[in-house]
Amino acid sequence: MKVILLQDVKSLGKRDQVVDVNDGYARNCILKKNLGIEATPKNLNDLKLRQKNDDKVAAENLAAAREMAEEIKTKSVEIAIKTGQDGRVFGSVSTKEISEAAKQQLGYDLDKKKMKLDVPVKSVGTYHVAIKLHPKVTAELKVIVKGI
Repeated sequence: MKVILLQDVKSLGKRDQVVDVNDGYARNCILKKNLGIEATPKNLNDLKLRQKNDDKVAAENLAAAREMAEEIKTKSVEIAIKTGQDGRVFGSVSTKEISEAAKQQLGYDLDKKKMKLDVPVKSVGTYHVAIKLHPKVTAELKVIVKGI
């Protein structure tokens, strides 16, 4: 019997995959536990339509991420921090502070966990922070650290 899986099933297949299993296993395990549905022509058509919709949504998300990356590339964020002699910063600037400054100055809600600092920001100057907006899109935000 052919079955469309609704969830990942260990040693059988992934979600939305069509697999061929024994009739008894399908009736007693897969269908009874709502792990899958029978692969009728209507259900196969629904699966195809759902996959097309998922592909369309994924393409829209990718396009939106690329557009946002282009916007972020042209902008910069300024952070004022207390400094000592020689422009050395007390402590360092964290991704949390960069995220808050971007939200306040640019209006972007950027996740601090998706930011990557190549070097710790421990002095006054200009830095470039990589931000992962999408698995395929990474943007660079210019961060200007000024001393008070």
